[in-house]
Amino acid sequence: MRAAVVVFPGSNCDRDLAVAFEQAGADVTMVWHKDRELPQGIDIVGIPGGFSYGDYLRCGAIAANSPICKSVAAHAGRGGYVMGICNGFQVLTETGLLPGALLRNAGLKYICKTVGLKVATSASDFTAGYNAGDVIDIPIAHHDGSYFADAETIAALKGEDRIAFTYTDNPNGALEDIAGILSDNRRVLGMMPHPERAADAGHGGTDGVALFRALAGALATA
Repeated sequence: MRAAVVVFPGSNCDRDLAVAFEQAGADVTMVWHKDRELPQGIDIVGIPGGFSYGDYLRCGAIAANSPICKSVAAHAGRGGYVMGICNGFQVLTETGLLPGALLRNAGLKYICKTVGLKVATSASDFTAGYNAGDVIDIPIAHHDGSYFADAETIAALKGEDRIAFTYTDNPNGALEDIAGILSDNRRVLGMMPHPERAADAGHGGTDGVALFRALAGALATA
């Protein structure tokens, strides 16, 4: 698996994501936001958490218009894999690669803690390492993580089995407890919780490891 991790001004989980990919066996390249092209032969692009461009305007809005995001969109359009975590999820909704938006938390406060996530589907290369219905412990750290979409979009996500993860105890007011969703071809994942922060026992948990291992296994046999 060849992975690219995009780095924006304000990214703070880029190295964590790179390490999680590397531990799963990936060859990782860090890509600067002003680059116009992804490296050749990339299988998956990771858009990390943080506060890209200081979260000015809307979270992820400026990053979505950076030079590299045109190449990321083209990669996804060719059927390539993309994973956006936290601020990365916000970027993916701003680019239109995923539907909906991430709004200010219902409590209007920044939340940083470990939460329970229910695996809503195992029918994707991102979630195939779990069983549907499994509950895993994954950290969150966000101020604008409340997932919102219109009723038609929510119905489509549910009807097409494209909700990847839901919160067991909704911390932010997200509709339908949604914590992560998939694109219609199931190759783009956006999620607010941080699986890369649950990939090392020394950091308090390893429930995120299965996501990276399953993805690496799927790409190794593709």
